[in-house]
Amino acid sequence: MNQIMDELPSVIDFVTGRKLPRVGSEENRQAVEKFLVEQKGFLKSDIEVGVRIAFEVSGRPYASAVDLIVSLENRRLVAVKCAAGSLGSREREILAAARIVDAYQVPCSVVSDGRTAIILDTVTGKKRGEGLDKIWSREQALLFAGTFKPVGLTEERIQKERLIFRTYDVMNVNVVRPGSHP
Repeated sequence: MNQIMDELPSVIDFVTGRKLPRVGSEENRQAVEKFLVEQKGFLKSDIEVGVRIAFEVSGRPYASAVDLIVSLENRRLVAVKCAAGSLGSREREILAAARIVDAYQVPCSVVSDGRTAIILDTVTGKKRGEGLDKIWSREQALLFAGTFKPVGLTEERIQKERLIFRTYDVMNVNVVRPGSHP
């Protein structure tokens, strides 16, 4: 497997500096990372890349990753799915991921192709806006963090969101899942 990974075209991740295979929507993720830092004022240290998400569905283990999570003041505030193609078809996937990646719902969900974005309120599932300019700046996120009250889910709802996430996530092609790369 490592030999195959070494033969793939690669890119150096903007945030982490790690060498990553240039497959699927990786170039889109790089564009979003640069936008968050260069245009929205986030620090590279505010951004987690490839956040592992693992759980069981019907007794079977499943592992994947959330493309990006922006955290401030030790609170995860924004979860981002970087997609190639239709953003609307990935809204439910990022909502589910943002609802289960932590002990509380990450309050803002974003799906982006690096050129535009759809921003969603994770708790309500309602659209907050469209366009990269509608993503919070670091200053706006800090203001939100000051008033943020974590909202959890019932165990039954967590199980449903896990199933929804897995259903969408398995349809992603040309991705490197946790445990499948060096």
